[in-house]
Amino acid sequence: MTPSSTARLYIVGVGPGDPELLTLKAARVIASVPVVAFFAKRGKAGRARSIVAGWIKVDTIEVRLEYPFTTEVPVRDPRYALELGKFYECAAAEIARRLDSGCDVALLCEGDPFLYGSSPHVLDRLEGSYSIEVVPGVTGMSGCWARASLPLVHGDDVLTVLPGTLDEDRLVERLCSCDAVVIIKVGRNFPKICSAVTRSGLIGRAIYVERGTMEGERVVPLEQMDAQAAPYFSLILIPGRQRAR
Repeated sequence: MTPSSTARLYIVGVGPGDPELLTLKAARVIASVPVVAFFAKRGKAGRARSIVAGWIKVDTIEVRLEYPFTTEVPVRDPRYALELGKFYECAAAEIARRLDSGCDVALLCEGDPFLYGSSPHVLDRLEGSYSIEVVPGVTGMSGCWARASLPLVHGDDVLTVLPGTLDEDRLVERLCSCDAVVIIKVGRNFPKICSAVTRSGLIGRAIYVERGTMEGERVVPLEQMDAQAAPYFSLILIPGRQRAR
């Protein structure tokens, strides 16, 4: 399919939180486009927007894409897919409107755009109709294991990424067959995740990282944590490297 506009959409990964971990290409794109779009939680500035604040020009048009909800509705609730689907349709339409007017657009995404981000939902709706370029970013997990000074894998270790939204028994099943693990989407799933890690016999290797690379960063062994709800920007690292080294 031929793109309907000569304008280009850049889907830009802005890294894990530290503005100095923004790539040179991401900084160049953000500083050069006339329109910057970003996702944000209701009442919040938007983490991706905050990371790149120093690179946005004063005359840049900003398009705020505000989620109808984030963690307030469970993933398995029928309303979740329905309402978020409508939201992404509207977000894609708003970006398309800017592209149709001839303006390049940079859609900001925390971490890397294609790792559990919102941007693929926009890509799915616009791909084929517009010229799109993806600018990869430093992932949240790599930022966290660097700040924890924790090598995750070596040799033929297999790295597994698990969303904390899985039910506890499925988490245990997956954990018991892993060499090294990153558990994301912690938040209110934290008590369940702690129980699953303990049941899997991995609590002694697990490290909890909160707000990695950001202000208020916290890195502690998981077994020292009370199993209460954790903030959105937190994850759990379980290193492999159990073989000879």
